[in-house]
Amino acid sequence: MKAQSLRRWMNIWPPFLFSGIRILSISDDFREAVIELRNRRLNMNYVGVHFGGAIFSMTDPFHMLLTMNLLGRGYVVWDKAARIDYLKPGKGTLRAHFKITDEMLAEVRANTPNDGDKYFPEWSVDVLNIEGETVARVF
Repeated sequence: MKAQSLRRWMNIWPPFLFSGIRILSISDDFREAVIELRNRRLNMNYVGVHFGGAIFSMTDPFHMLLTMNLLGRGYVVWDKAARIDYLKPGKGTLRAHFKITDEMLAEVRANTPNDGDKYFPEWSVDVLNIEGETVARVF
């Protein structure tokens, strides 16, 4: 699937659509993606900031989706585990910028030299508010 088709499809995917999550861009080469989470009544918690689950959801599939498109059919790419550190209240519009580098791909290839070898890299992405402050870090 082409990057822009994937972006359009994911933007109407009900879990993202109804949570206020929007994929702003996926580069044509699948190297980068920018995801946005807008404040809505349905994704705010009791004290009026983003529900932590919505912040986590906005980041969940993107390292996997980008990497699987970059590595190709010879690799099985899957999320095994994740964790999130909430650093400050998430207010207003939040963004996450995913970037897959040549070094990251080389790391995966170097650690999976044989068919079926498993490797679990730990990559992170910061979730920023509109002022550019980190509100959460997802590993």
